[in-house]
Amino acid sequence: MRYAEFTPFDLVLLAQGLGVTVGLFLATTLIGLFLGALWGVIRFYRTPVLTQFITFVAEILKNSPVLVQLFLVFFGFPAFFKLNMTPVNAAVITLSLNTAAFVYVIAVSSIESIGRDQVEAARVFGLTRWQVLRHVIAPQALAFSIGPLTALLVNQLQVTSLISVIGVMDLAKIGANLNLRTLQPFIVWTVVGVLYYLAAKLVATLGARLEKRLRAHSAFRGL
Repeated sequence: MRYAEFTPFDLVLLAQGLGVTVGLFLATTLIGLFLGALWGVIRFYRTPVLTQFITFVAEILKNSPVLVQLFLVFFGFPAFFKLNMTPVNAAVITLSLNTAAFVYVIAVSSIESIGRDQVEAARVFGLTRWQVLRHVIAPQALAFSIGPLTALLVNQLQVTSLISVIGVMDLAKIGANLNLRTLQPFIVWTVVGVLYYLAAKLVATLGARLEKRLRAHSAFRGL
């Protein structure tokens, strides 16, 4: 049968799906990194009320299934609050917040690994709280966090496959459609798996290179 074969054109379709996956991954990563780092700073300065609220939200996001969060954002909240929610918007919101929760944990651990004596010494020399954060805390915390962040982002790239269940035409969704059309699951899912692997390998390689450069820099010698 003509439509029961896996053709080179199907590789183009999968490449388009990979583009959607990577695009959403990059967008949610940037948002998640920003929110998670911001939450970490708020926790470091022990801002009243906000610290407790952020910790509570992060605990919920970290300890509940991403699929459940996705269903709540796409099906639950729109029905309860009478909102219009597209699959892409639901995916961006869910993955961004989930990433932020884990980035928050990494940020807190990295900041707390820096000795308080360094912060106190910087304050003695007249640095403001912002200058301490920028020149003392942030560079060292970044060097400590690159490894865990890389592992997190590799995992989050794989988690993006869950958005296919709400209709986002990502790599996993196109793979599922091709599997139904061609009835050749071994070929289809092998190609899908290889594409996910290559994307994850690229993220891991970039993270390892960045960590190596940071640790080789004179500012991080001895860390």
